[in-house]
Amino acid sequence: MPRPSRFTPAILATLLCAASFGAAAAPALPDRVILVGDSTMASSTGYGDALCARLTPETACINLARGGRSSGSFRAEGRWDEVSKLLGDGAGFRTTYVLIQFGHNDQPGKPGRSTDYVTGFPANMTRYVEEARALGAVPVLVTPLTRRSFKDGYVHNDLAPWAATVRGIARSSKVPLVDLNALSLAAVQAMGPKEADTMARTGANFDYTHLGPLGAERFSGIVAQELVRAVPALAAAVRGAP
Repeated sequence: MPRPSRFTPAILATLLCAASFGAAAAPALPDRVILVGDSTMASSTGYGDALCARLTPETACINLARGGRSSGSFRAEGRWDEVSKLLGDGAGFRTTYVLIQFGHNDQPGKPGRSTDYVTGFPANMTRYVEEARALGAVPVLVTPLTRRSFKDGYVHNDLAPWAATVRGIARSSKVPLVDLNALSLAAVQAMGPKEADTMARTGANFDYTHLGPLGAERFSGIVAQELVRAVPALAAAVRGAP
């Protein structure tokens, strides 16, 4: 004969209600964003840190982009191993997004870094996508930020072939895409040479590739806005997103 319960129906209802409230009140795990790329995304010379600042405080943002790296040398130097280790230890996060942007140093004329955009570059970028996915992350491809050099009144987009390759990989691999090359090209063209020069670092460090504070702020805003469109699940992590 079963033993009678020590709890009255009213007590049981109270306990069940408390349990349900406790489960509902448990904080949701935060998202994590990892940035992988070259100097135009890196700290001090790119938009990466400014992009991290646009995310909510609970969203972890790690900028692992480094100057002078290509899709080949980033891996060859063991820097992708660092990313893989982080991805293997992602239990404290709801989702980890890996933003991957290369192209500047994959161009010819850079010994130990340049890759062929028809063979080596697409193979490298595809491998990053596949390995990020295998480790449970969501890869997001980013086309390379345009250089801000003008010729006959128009921005000279020498990174167009690498940007086109990244777009093709995003389509074939069904990966979210932030088409920064197209968006930054349009923005710089609209600025004109004089305003575009204010996006650069000042003094002896001035060039048409890297970013100063104004450039970092401007282009991080473009990336953040496009990231919300490409990855709607990240909208809550971006400050001021609709």
